[in-house]
Amino acid sequence: MNIDTPAAKLPEATKPSRREAEEAVRTLLRWAGENPDREGLLDTPARVVRSYEEFFAGYDEDPEALLARTFEETEGYDEMVVLRDIRIESHCEHHMVPIIGRAHVAYLPGTRVVGISKLARVVDAYARRFQIQEKLTAQIANTIAEVLQPRGVAVVIEAGHQCMSTRGVHKPGASMVTSRMLGAFRDDPSTRREFLAMISPRSCQSLEA
Repeated sequence: MNIDTPAAKLPEATKPSRREAEEAVRTLLRWAGENPDREGLLDTPARVVRSYEEFFAGYDEDPEALLARTFEETEGYDEMVVLRDIRIESHCEHHMVPIIGRAHVAYLPGTRVVGISKLARVVDAYARRFQIQEKLTAQIANTIAEVLQPRGVAVVIEAGHQCMSTRGVHKPGASMVTSRMLGAFRDDPSTRREFLAMISPRSCQSLEA
């Protein structure tokens, strides 16, 4: 069910060295018309490489392992669990520029629940990779469904894409909304409506029909 593949992370044996990565940044600076040897840019290649380690830390995370520890002592709780407004910081795989937004994640527990921080970490693990929003939405929902085996999962992401706002069509302020509904959230309209009522009305307008 999970559409992420094990090959998403480049094998260490073929991964460029830090020096090679820094030299690639120097090449881009020269291509842009800059002199990478001037004072203000001397440390830029090293800074860019360090920032990439943070931006793309998701390649070193196993999202399924993050959900491995669950709790069964729930006093029979079987209602919806919703985590709203999880900040998304990702990068467009087509233009390598930021995607900034928020995710709303919900599930209907079966016999187990998971710590809410783990839901946020699963979102980060997939977001901190090169992405398209549609795939990101599906990966999060599919992984929660696969590992927790709940009665339903819902994920809605709304985000702004700098590949659209700072280049190309130049449409700042536009946002994209994607959703993935599984189990009861797909099959039961009342469950779907309850979830959408719990998140931003702006997210619900195109999804309630």
